[in-house]
Amino acid sequence: MFIKVRLDYANSVLYGIPTKYISRLQRTQNTLARVVTGNRTPGSHLATLSKLHWLPVHDRIKFKIATITHKAIHTGNPPYLVQWHTPCRTLRCASAKLLSVTRCNISFGARGFCSAAPTIWNSLPSHVCSCETLTTFRQHLKSHFFHSAFPTA
Repeated sequence: MFIKVRLDYANSVLYGIPTKYISRLQRTQNTLARVVTGNRTPGSHLATLSKLHWLPVHDRIKFKIATITHKAIHTGNPPYLVQWHTPCRTLRCASAKLLSVTRCNISFGARGFCSAAPTIWNSLPSHVCSCETLTTFRQHLKSHFFHSAFPTA
């Protein structure tokens, strides 16, 4: 399980990196899942991850960023991390509690927390964003990512 902890360590900085680097971490997680379950067949990694209730690496990254965003919203510390979107005129989406996305001209800037956090937060369903406690938020968030990663499970 030491390797699993290392996969999660500071993985939020990996948001937006090319897929070839994420696939290396995904192969490590697939191998770890096969070792934990004792499964010898290398092709059934999705079924193994689903059975263990482990999220794929790219969803684990989004999970961590969404959790940090939830903490920033509900504790207010630090206040400059997230800003609520306020439309110029009255719109139906004004009650949707969306975050303001910082625009960047370079792709490296879009990987920063001030751009990544609102993008991920705004893509979540409203029943996940409306959770007040961190425990229920994490449960609903993991269920959301799990069902999007493994639709048949």
